[in-house]
Amino acid sequence: MINAVYQLVSPRMIDVTYKEVDLTAGEVVLRPYKLSICKADQRYYQGMRSQAALKAKLPMALVHECVAQVIYDPTGTFNVGDFVVPIPTVPTETDEIIAENYLRSSYFRSSGNDGFLQDIITATPDRLVKLPDNMNMNVASFSELVSVSVHAMRRFDKIAHSRRNKIGIWGDGNVGYITALLFHYLYPETELYIFGTVEEKLSYFSFAKATYHVDHVPEGVAIDHGFECVGGAGSRSAINQMIDLINPEGTMSLMGVSENFVDINTRMVLEKGLRLYGSSRSGREDFEQTVELYKKFPRLVSRLDNLVGDVVQVKTIPDIHSAFDKDIHRSFGKTVIDWAK
Repeated sequence: MINAVYQLVSPRMIDVTYKEVDLTAGEVVLRPYKLSICKADQRYYQGMRSQAALKAKLPMALVHECVAQVIYDPTGTFNVGDFVVPIPTVPTETDEIIAENYLRSSYFRSSGNDGFLQDIITATPDRLVKLPDNMNMNVASFSELVSVSVHAMRRFDKIAHSRRNKIGIWGDGNVGYITALLFHYLYPETELYIFGTVEEKLSYFSFAKATYHVDHVPEGVAIDHGFECVGGAGSRSAINQMIDLINPEGTMSLMGVSENFVDINTRMVLEKGLRLYGSSRSGREDFEQTVELYKKFPRLVSRLDNLVGDVVQVKTIPDIHSAFDKDIHRSFGKTVIDWAK
């Protein structure tokens, strides 16, 4: 079987290449159904990575957030027609200490390896998680992003001390919104405080105890633990404001990606005895828990639907460019690709 792979060959230039799919390899064969554009995809597409990174990783098919439909499964794990979420992290070994998404030997689809912008996807069954039959597929398209917040929550459960009365979340974008939603459902008694920069986006956090513009935080606000969901140039001020407002011996989860080094107030980190830890990507357990949360909390799915922005039907390469152009102008929410090929 011949597969068309839509690769970014240089910033804002996509070309199609054809690759043979080996139907005797024992892998599940899937057709992409809905895909969602991530900020990491945009950094590659717009040429916002370093020249060294672009040279090392291109050409490459973008997109690691996807829902796909099974069209052939020689393993008998799935039925033809099942909708599944492919896991972009692909481990090549196991470790009793280090999770699959942190193993340096693992590879990641759409980061040096072809992502899901293809006519056909192949994967081993352990890299696929079945969705419930009545799932909102637009929401399901960015399940990978939800699983990243689920992973951060699982790490929080292991690392943070038991006083969890007040949680602060810095970032009024997609990751901040998803992380806050998970806290709302998993820790309903916890007070959530959201710190952001855009009042319109902060209005989506109606379930939180309070929302604050970062330049107008009242005196006396304090939190037990914090999550940084900002990234980029804004992460410096977010992390340092969190250090100022967090109670002693709190934990700080760093989730935002920054291309450059970030200066932080290490003196107060030491004085308060704080723990800073990073969370990146996710693994199978996180995807499985994500799907279980969809089943357990239907209202969670409804609220995640607030993130669905443009849904762009894609049949041609110009349609792909149109989807990325729409997405770059979106400050909140997700651009969904309806892969109608």
